[in-house]
Amino acid sequence: MTDTENLKEGYKLFLPLAEQGDSDMQCRIGLMYAGGLGVLQDYKEALKWYQLAAKQGNVDAQSNLGAMYSQGQGIPQDFKEAIKWYCLAAEQGNVDSQFILGEMCFDGQGIGKDNVKALKWYQLAANQGDAEAQYSVGMFYLNGEEVPQDYLEAAKWFGLAANQGNVTAQRNLAGLCSEGLGVLQDKKEAAKWYRLSADQGEEYSQYFLGFMYALGEGVPQDNKEAVKFFRMSAEQGNADAQFELGHMHSEGLGVLKDYVVAQMWFNLSASNGNKDALVMGMSL
Repeated sequence: MTDTENLKEGYKLFLPLAEQGDSDMQCRIGLMYAGGLGVLQDYKEALKWYQLAAKQGNVDAQSNLGAMYSQGQGIPQDFKEAIKWYCLAAEQGNVDSQFILGEMCFDGQGIGKDNVKALKWYQLAANQGDAEAQYSVGMFYLNGEEVPQDYLEAAKWFGLAANQGNVTAQRNLAGLCSEGLGVLQDKKEAAKWYRLSADQGEEYSQYFLGFMYALGEGVPQDNKEAVKFFRMSAEQGNADAQFELGHMHSEGLGVLKDYVVAQMWFNLSASNGNKDALVMGMSL
């Protein structure tokens, strides 16, 4: 049997149970209609089945219903209604709903911006191991918003998220290690986290790692490696990395000296708002 045939058979088995009021089967049928799995995609049908299950307290259906209202799938977009269903799911411990509520409160989406409530929901999700929520809690402690500024706590939450591969948490943890904020200053540890983040394409981590290679901080001094990481960041539009590439080409550091290429990078950096690049470009 193909996957499609299996899904169609599953639908035939689930539907009678859903019609008899089984909330798990109702939620599953809703999921099938929402994703076009074994049936034609039909958001209105998905909404109907999610509503039946959600009204019985099915936590997954409540969360999915919140998503449909939030995204306007099968119904006009309604953030207030989305929050209502997300809250019901979150209060039952649904980690995705807890994080999404944190985001909505933080952004003021469907509700007045409320950092206190945002932190509450982020914290609940973070305590359940959600990496994005852990990063967000770390940001509250880093910036001293709604809680006293605490680099130790920030490092703790960034570390939890970073170990799950959260790219921005890896970058921020690297910064704390580099400066010795909340942790012992350790340039090698900083370079490690910058590299993990850079390898996932994070432009600022690529830039900072390039700088570490240029200066020989936490890694052996290596201009060619510096150029490599500066270029990765510069190609994503990072003005500081573009400036450094211009400098490397103008001085012949890790690359052949080339004023034409240097001018190109200085111009790009200047067009992205770097005033120093404008001065450097004019001096070539």
